[in-house]
Amino acid sequence: MRDAYSYRTDAAVPAFADDKPVIVFDGECVSCSAWIQFVLKHDKAERYRFLAAQSPLGEALYRHYGLDGRDYETNILIEDGRAHFKSRGTIRMAAGLGFPWSLVKILRLLPQGLADRLYEFVARNRLRIAGRRATCFVPSPEQRDRFLG
Repeated sequence: MRDAYSYRTDAAVPAFADDKPVIVFDGECVSCSAWIQFVLKHDKAERYRFLAAQSPLGEALYRHYGLDGRDYETNILIEDGRAHFKSRGTIRMAAGLGFPWSLVKILRLLPQGLADRLYEFVARNRLRIAGRRATCFVPSPEQRDRFLG
């Protein structure tokens, strides 16, 4: 695991607002965009910011964390300078939405290996299940300031 805020010292990662948790997601995936729309709808405290993995900053963060920038099989949650991936990141994202979504924390009881294998199965098959977006998700004017990149 990398040190908190390690991306700040990586010259390849542009500076960005990290005072709130950032969700890095596949902006071309229907199910990923649907997840972001779900978070936008239920994040009443406007806790999260969002970043498409295909943006220059998103690609730099993927490289920084040693992820394949051509295969976006995990969302990244960057919270308090630390990156969370796969099942743990998704559970943290949902839990951050408050009640009743915070009840997903019970899934932390699953062994991480099992939870990650389930996550990976869905991630590998998400484009077959939901498809690729013909057009990008466009946030409303009220939501735009929550998107980076």
